[in-house]
Amino acid sequence: MTEILSPATTSPAPGIAAGSWPAERIAVSAAFLANGFLIGSWAPQIPLFAERIGLSKPELGLMILAFGLGAIAAMPVVGRLIAGRGSRVPMLLLHAAMIAAMPALALVETVPLGALAILFAGIATGGMDVAMNVNAVAVERRMGRAIMSACHGFWSIGGLIGATVGGFAIAGLGGASHGLLVGAVIALLVVPVWRSALADEPEPAANGTADASVASGGLAAYGRAIAVGLLALTAMIPEGVAIDWSAIYLRETLGAETAVSGLAFAAVAASMSVLRFAGDGIRNRFGAVRTTRGSAVFGAIGLLLIAVGANVPVALAGFAVMGVGLANLVPIAFSAAGNMPGLPKGVGMSVVTSFGYSGILVAPSAIGFVAEHYGFQPIFLALAAGLAGVFLAARLVAPADDRTGA
Repeated sequence: MTEILSPATTSPAPGIAAGSWPAERIAVSAAFLANGFLIGSWAPQIPLFAERIGLSKPELGLMILAFGLGAIAAMPVVGRLIAGRGSRVPMLLLHAAMIAAMPALALVETVPLGALAILFAGIATGGMDVAMNVNAVAVERRMGRAIMSACHGFWSIGGLIGATVGGFAIAGLGGASHGLLVGAVIALLVVPVWRSALADEPEPAANGTADASVASGGLAAYGRAIAVGLLALTAMIPEGVAIDWSAIYLRETLGAETAVSGLAFAAVAASMSVLRFAGDGIRNRFGAVRTTRGSAVFGAIGLLLIAVGANVPVALAGFAVMGVGLANLVPIAFSAAGNMPGLPKGVGMSVVTSFGYSGILVAPSAIGFVAEHYGFQPIFLALAAGLAGVFLAARLVAPADDRTGA
């Protein structure tokens, strides 16, 4: 595979010992932390957002669709920019855009402004997903070992903090003050990214166009990337449901209070964060395929618990078990994208993230229409069936175990 770095930097850099944390790893970890914090903080804001501008469940579903469309539209654009120019500058610009995203969402009071705010937030977070994941692959190459699961662990920690603190901050300070506080925290996190983010080099074979990508790997390479993207999509839909609908599920179906409503996604983020920091070691021991299969089993069990749970504690336990299952599916899929033969990393990553993040961003927009008529139980049962499909298709992620870049 064409390297994102020059040949001199694809081996472990001199002086980087196993277990060390060079500045570029700290920087990309801060980017993941900020992105997760924004998404986690959005979860308890969603009911207030809907109430403030007067949205029904189907209308809220359309708003969430706008978020997803903005994100997915940004992903291929950012991927092509990265293929030709590297990931550092796009990552910095998109991090800056995230600073304004939550204040905008927390302050709008009309449907048109709400649509613009949520579209902007989707563009910022979706583009950032591509940039920070490609930068993480570049840091992996420089360090000579996998760090992707740990990076996603920082995303989960950010989501955990955002979701856990968010409900209480909203209850104590109000939605507007919470939005401004979130923007301030993300502004602080841009400092290490600005100072130390790895300036990876553009790929020599890519000029930022689709034609160059086809010449590099052909349609077969796109087909492999799309297959991995579809697996990532199926694995990420439950996470998207947890982000966008778990607070409403706890409040409206199980009668939870506002301060508790963010704890469903917090339970997912907590278990995901623990398993993601252990994920690189688990994958090194068992391999990507076996790890994916085991993860799919845990995820399906958690979804079944949520579906049959009649009270908040059982539902929270189900969300936690689901998080155990989801934790390493996405990092493994993205590592497979980073090692996809025949595609520049920026392009390959954008293909997989576009498909995968449609599961976390676009697919949940349909949940409102289903929940309005049938409730949430059939949704969670269907998601469990989807993870059974991930179990069967696990061999698609075998390239994740290739760390040579061949």
